[in-house]
Amino acid sequence: MGIHFGVDYYPEHWPRERWETDAKLMKEMGVQVVRMAEFSWFKMEPALGEFHFEWLEEAVALLDSYGIKTILGTPTAAPPAWIVRKNPEIQPIDREGRRRYFGGRHHDCQSNAVYRAHIRRFVTAFAKQFADNPGVIGWQIDNELGNSHGDLCMCSSCRQLYQKWLKRKYGTIEALNEAWGAAFWSQGYNDFDQIGTPLITAAGENPSAMLDWKCYCSDLVVNFAEWQADIIRENCPNHFITHNYMGFDNKVDYYDLGTLLDFVSNDIYPAGHWQKQPHQPENELAACHDVVRGYKKKPFWMMEQQAGMAGWEIMGRALEPGQMSAWAMQSVAHGADAVVFFRWRTCAMGTEQYWHGILGHSGRPGRTYYEAQKLTQTFAKYMDDFEGTMPDPEVAIVHSFRQNYAFDIQPNHPQLRYVEQLQKYYKALHGKKIPVDFVQDMDDLSKYKLVIAPLQYLMTPGLEQHYMDYVEGGGHLVLTMRTGVKDANNLCMTDRELPGRLGELCGIEVPEYDCLLETTGGVLYGKKEYAVEKWCDIIELKGANQIAEYSTGFYRQTPAITENPYGKGTAWYIGTEPGEELMEDIMTYMIGVCGIRTLGTAADGVEMMTRESDDKVWLFVINHTGDEQVYHLHGMYTMLEGEKEEQLLPYEVQLFVGNKFQK
Repeated sequence: MGIHFGVDYYPEHWPRERWETDAKLMKEMGVQVVRMAEFSWFKMEPALGEFHFEWLEEAVALLDSYGIKTILGTPTAAPPAWIVRKNPEIQPIDREGRRRYFGGRHHDCQSNAVYRAHIRRFVTAFAKQFADNPGVIGWQIDNELGNSHGDLCMCSSCRQLYQKWLKRKYGTIEALNEAWGAAFWSQGYNDFDQIGTPLITAAGENPSAMLDWKCYCSDLVVNFAEWQADIIRENCPNHFITHNYMGFDNKVDYYDLGTLLDFVSNDIYPAGHWQKQPHQPENELAACHDVVRGYKKKPFWMMEQQAGMAGWEIMGRALEPGQMSAWAMQSVAHGADAVVFFRWRTCAMGTEQYWHGILGHSGRPGRTYYEAQKLTQTFAKYMDDFEGTMPDPEVAIVHSFRQNYAFDIQPNHPQLRYVEQLQKYYKALHGKKIPVDFVQDMDDLSKYKLVIAPLQYLMTPGLEQHYMDYVEGGGHLVLTMRTGVKDANNLCMTDRELPGRLGELCGIEVPEYDCLLETTGGVLYGKKEYAVEKWCDIIELKGANQIAEYSTGFYRQTPAITENPYGKGTAWYIGTEPGEELMEDIMTYMIGVCGIRTLGTAADGVEMMTRESDDKVWLFVINHTGDEQVYHLHGMYTMLEGEKEEQLLPYEVQLFVGNKFQK
């Protein structure tokens, strides 16, 4: 496509006489694309059927005259006041039965037929208007689907649609009652019409019902996106369609949503005030990029890459010189074919007045603008070569929205979080400069030397067999605590000890366990004692070898980590949450057994990542710290960009190229 750097632009926020100044500055910065209009419904339709696209056409044409293409966003995350006044029933209802009103965004029920009729009318007109516009290349559906909809919507429309969803899934009410364990607390139903949305209860929730509700909500969001995508594809067959994800956010199953899209996009704000301060660790950012790449197993776009301080009522920390560029190229290193900065100019109105952009409130170029300009001038010439290329990791981590949903419902330990567990394993590999893929549990695993599958809480016979076949064929698999606890309906297994049939694979049984509530535990590995947290499976060996044992609790001197040869491969079982030191050492052992290559050596804060074509490997070395760093590469590479090989300036990004068959 040849488009690699852009900005999110809101010309409707600024006087018309400013637009050409913006276009000139964008051109000089190296901007090739803008995203516009994703919150501009009122501007385009101020009254029913009264369409005003002329201002947007003018902006698109002006930008196109400077060689800048446009992605249009459907503005369905912010229906205007006249629609809400005409049809107040489209406003969503939360779990406490309260209506959420106009005045912010996402004030819509995505199941509501009246709202969907408004969408069909508007998006059809919008798509037809720009179908043949030479400045428009693609569309973004809505904006951050799932954002702000955590406990929405519980209205009568959603209730009726949920009932239909359940009837399609179970067929009979008797089958639903069995799947939900309805004998408990007299929760049986006579027919589907008795089932409501999960409004707040007096005490407790049915875990099986809540799992179905979360899956229904995801299907609803996917259907809502498909509703719009079908309209656009019918009218704009030559345009691409994407959507801006939010990393690991779990309202909607992003794998399912990705089937509707030509490619996925992502939004990332490392220094938002809600992140760990002064910014989100680079390993967590890297994991977000890798999971986004995994949603369609292809390169992605960064549709909102942080450009300045971020915040609404509260702001995060200022970005240090070079930090924005390092984050942008980290996105590219992990598979982004394009980086679109949010936003072009800091807004002077509304909720996001302090969400800073490339330009400040004054609109005059400053430090951020010139840094972005240097970035594009340095790396634009390589971006066509990167386009379409992918990393080729030897390690995969299994990621599942259903597992995530189940732990949201019953975390088992107050601080146990599904994504956090994945991040802990990822961090150990990232620190060793080992690339990682995220995969779904039933994906083909055969290409990976090592597969790590944390918290396989929900289990099916098919998944058990899938893991057993992978190891039997020569794979190396890591399973962890809380594996095989429940069936697909979120009911506890009862036919054998944990981890169910996977006990045969691991050569163990887990008849008991200990929740480390308000305490920690210890493990002996080698001749060293390590701290562990949150959970201890009490393991009995059934053929496996013990490689670490507990040093605390009534189960001290019993296995904590085991290893079991199975077929041509090996299965490891980690019955606890390792602390950082134990995770570091146990991963060192496992990657040694698997013969996994590392890209190089460097201190924490220095990242290494590759993208590969049929014959070339591009290696990125990124300093995420404000200090000078040193490193060493394990491979033959030629430096393309950088001050000095094996040395990094603060926030410096170095680029190398090598022969794929000599890496």
